[in-house]
Amino acid sequence: MPQSRFPALSPQPSALGGGAAGPALGSAPLRIATRQSALALWQARHVESRLRSAHPGLAIELIPLSTRGDLILDRPLAEIGGKGLFLKELEVAMLEGRADIAVHSLKDVPMELDAEFALGAVLERADAADAFVSNQFDRVDLLPHGARVGTSSLRRQAQLRALRPDLVVLDLRGNVGTRLNKLDAGDYDAIILACAGLDRLGEASRIRSRLEPPKWLPAAAQGAIAIEYRTGDARVAALLAPLDDADTARCVTAERALTRHLQGSCQVPIAAYCIDIESGLHLAGLVGDASSGRLLRAEASGAAGAPDALGREVAELLLAQGAGTMLGR
Repeated sequence: MPQSRFPALSPQPSALGGGAAGPALGSAPLRIATRQSALALWQARHVESRLRSAHPGLAIELIPLSTRGDLILDRPLAEIGGKGLFLKELEVAMLEGRADIAVHSLKDVPMELDAEFALGAVLERADAADAFVSNQFDRVDLLPHGARVGTSSLRRQAQLRALRPDLVVLDLRGNVGTRLNKLDAGDYDAIILACAGLDRLGEASRIRSRLEPPKWLPAAAQGAIAIEYRTGDARVAALLAPLDDADTARCVTAERALTRHLQGSCQVPIAAYCIDIESGLHLAGLVGDASSGRLLRAEASGAAGAPDALGREVAELLLAQGAGTMLGR
């Protein structure tokens, strides 16, 4: 494979600038459905802040809800399965008229939404990298033989086993605080989390090292916040439009197109990361085997105006290497 074009990542501050007032605000508040975890509430409040900046005077309410993914904590995510593990209850609230929009980590959003829903905005992406978190060790390569590492993600498990087949990889569920508490209690020697989540919760000091492209790839759209709304709601669509970040939207579109073409979801061992380059976009993809640590990699560059085509191209390169068999297709 040719030398990767991916530079080391560095966290970028979010742009909180507002926009010109758009649609008539009306008297009805804009109701935001969100999960109840600390991270989900941070994301919902961040969207609330952005909306207030873009539309001064807009009334906003948060509607915290529990999802199936939040309630079932005694089994790995891959065993629970199901489309939209962290979305369904929020979508029901929108369909029943109890909420107008829902805020999600885009990496948790299915590649295809039901016809009743659409994504109205993708906010500027935060740090997309994974974080190595440990109280004793600085990097994965410094872990002792047989060290216990916690993660529920098959994507992370596959890349860990590729780097260190001697490690004992254990399931880890719960919100960010719960996972950190389990590490502190001595249940694990290290855990893998998303840098963006730790940053947003004021826990960036827990990051011992960042797992960066091109050697280590994140989940498609990791670090990006998306806002879902009911298809055809013109007022809400207009309110959300100023929050959409075109650069982030292009990159995550390519990443999600790769995953979609592989017929994958957020619960399978697929990774993707796209960046802007001078000539357009550059996308790297990975399919892994969480049991053996076998990894397939591919990357390509394409036009900025055709992110879907780039995603399909890299997916086809992975399929040509046998990704379909690894994914059980």
